[in-house]
Amino acid sequence: MWHDILFLVMGLVGVVAGANYLTDGATAIARRFKVSDLVIGLTVVAFGSSTPDLVISLTSTLQGKAEIAVGDIVGANIFDVLLVIGVCAMVQPIVVSRQTLHKEFPMVILSSAVLFVLASDRLLDGWKVDAFDRSDGLVLLCFFAVYCALTYMIARRGSTAPEGAGNKPVPSRQRRMWLAVLMVAGGLAALVVGGNWIVSGASGVARHAGMSEALVGLTVVAIGSSVPDLVTSFVAAWKGHSGIAVGNVVGSCVINAFFVIGLCATSRPFSLGAMNWVDFAVLLGASVLLWLFGWVWGKRVINRWEGALLATGYVAYMVYLVVGHM
Repeated sequence: MWHDILFLVMGLVGVVAGANYLTDGATAIARRFKVSDLVIGLTVVAFGSSTPDLVISLTSTLQGKAEIAVGDIVGANIFDVLLVIGVCAMVQPIVVSRQTLHKEFPMVILSSAVLFVLASDRLLDGWKVDAFDRSDGLVLLCFFAVYCALTYMIARRGSTAPEGAGNKPVPSRQRRMWLAVLMVAGGLAALVVGGNWIVSGASGVARHAGMSEALVGLTVVAIGSSVPDLVTSFVAAWKGHSGIAVGNVVGSCVINAFFVIGLCATSRPFSLGAMNWVDFAVLLGASVLLWLFGWVWGKRVINRWEGALLATGYVAYMVYLVVGHM
């Protein structure tokens, strides 16, 4: 048991460190080409903070432990939408740009809705199990291609969040190109090794504690792999860079849903095991609530009390998981 916990902790440290170096190196390369803050948040930073989820999910899927994979992704997205945005808003009210409100937030809702529909085989079709097959994976990858095209259009138009209103230009730290490339390579290596340790440790913990692998994925693995999202968005919000804070979460959630699960399902179809439509419904409801806070009540500002409600929603979901397991 302690051996498994040690592997799990070491793996989490490895993927967090690897994601940090990968993100810093990729951001330095992107700034060399004068990419805007919003696009960096939606792509480079989001991909960097989603890399732990990708490595963990793909590794566990290929090893036949897909419950950890899908649990990690759904749990990480719920963590991002409810806790990360909630905590950031409590520290500093988040100003939401019109583009984020009308394009990025709806994309998060769409990704959550697509996952809910594809994962609810028992609820919608009366099947005996919920599963993601290769056709589901290809559908998700097609949605991801559309998302990439939209992001590319934003970059071509030079679209950025409005200046002022919590979107200050981010001071760039210049790094030599060779160092940036080395950071990316080293980060990827740490992610691969750490990902294997996490899957091995999480499986052992679930086996010894009598927990399902899905529950471990939804809680321990999801929270551990989402630490980069929390740290990145928290620091960005604290410094007044709400464009990166929100863009990071939005991009990460969409990439997790469309690309990571899509790639895993295409590589090796899997069933959801102990997970059910409720977990996906929580993610969909959280996404809709986030959009409503920015559009209806907050007038493009997610204030502190709304952030507190989001964070409280995450705590309530954790209680539901723990009580449901007892």
